[in-house]
Amino acid sequence: MLSKDTLPCISRHFNICNKRGLHARASAKFVQTVDNFNAIVEVEKDGKIVGGSSIMGLMMLAASPGCNLTIRVSGPEATDALDALEKLINNKFGEEN
Repeated sequence: MLSKDTLPCISRHFNICNKRGLHARASAKFVQTVDNFNAIVEVEKDGKIVGGSSIMGLMMLAASPGCNLTIRVSGPEATDALDALEKLINNKFGEEN
């Protein structure tokens, strides 16, 4: 089992740029992306940290358009997971053209 305390961590900062922010559908896509990788993901907004595999946790961040998030990832596939999340966020969660 992965433990965030024993693995190196990488992080990146993101701006939520889709029209509705990190709502239920966007959160579900985020979690689906996280679940594809052997990695531990944490998301931080304004000092509040939630697990990246929790739809409810992500929604509780209330990340509206224009919000800044820090995503921290550790584990064997951390870089791939973070790259996939970056693509998802930059593509506005597939909601807008």
